Amino acid sequence: MEPRTPKITDVAKLAGVSTATVSRALSRPETVAESTRNLVLAAAEQTGYRVNLSARNLRRQRTGAIMILVPNLGNPFFSEILAGIEAALSEADFNMLVVDTRQAHAKPQLILEYLDASRADGIIALDGSLPDAILSVASSGNGAPPIIFACEWPRHGEFPSVRANNARGGELAIAHLAELGHRSIGMITGPEHNVLTHARSRGALRELAARGLALEPSHVFPGDFSLNAGAGAARAWLGLARRPSAVFCQSDQMAFGFISELARHGVPVPGDVSVVGFDDIAIAGRFIPSLTTLRQPREKIGRAAARMMMSHIQTSSRPANETTILEVELIARDSTRAIDG
Repeated sequence: MEPRTPKITDVAKLAGVSTATVSRALSRPETVAESTRNLVLAAAEQTGYRVNLSARNLRRQRTGAIMILVPNLGNPFFSEILAGIEAALSEADFNMLVVDTRQAHAKPQLILEYLDASRADGIIALDGSLPDAILSVASSGNGAPPIIFACEWPRHGEFPSVRANNARGGELAIAHLAELGHRSIGMITGPEHNVLTHARSRGALRELAARGLALEPSHVFPGDFSLNAGAGAARAWLGLARRPSAVFCQSDQMAFGFISELARHGVPVPGDVSVVGFDDIAIAGRFIPSLTTLRQPREKIGRAAARMMMSHIQTSSRPANETTILEVELIARDSTRAIDG
């Protein structure tokens, strides 16, 4: 004879509470006192009771999943954001569906097919340059799940977002180099139409102006946040008659490409040029030289975006056009030094 499957009534009886309280403690723990929640969790473990997520979601007309749109899954920058999202979603018994959006820019229909409430209860987009066709559907509210942007955000339209203080990061990078005595500072920018590029450049230019410094046009190296862009900027730097003594790279990846290409040509960092990155990805502290960079609270960005989404799902409301901005921190390491004289 097979053992009887534990029921919610068994948990309620053992914990000495109502079945409604058990349901709230397991599905919306924040609505129940901690002492009661602990009693329910202990009773559930003792009885072997397991929540039937599929049935629960069906009753609520939910999928129990949040879709995450990532512009490049191969980029290590996104790993901590995804980890933060996953941690917060798991606390609420939601799953994470990750979609790489690189093909969406050529074929928007690939992503449009996912903008359906029957596939996901919400969307967290890490790609601020989604095609207009996708943004239009996402903002319509006509059967599309709510969307929140994390890290990046669209240049046009109003959407809720969680992001780092990128402009402040640009200011801190320039301030650090200026305080080391650098007066000729170059910059490797991100993609021309990217919101991060504009925010970081705005902050850097504002700090340069505040310190009475100018950014020479020949000292601006266009990039795209990649290793190859950094290497290309290094070759351009080598070709200058008057080279900047320091370079602010708007991503760690470009900083790594810049430094490694200079090393191939026998140019030491920070001996001949100081370098600042942006992001503080995992390898930044292990790179040679270890990279001075701006640390984004990427795990916190992911958690905050997921919790914002959960709040709107629990209240059955469309997300308001709210913006949460988290501060960045300059991490000084070995790739920058005080300039001689």
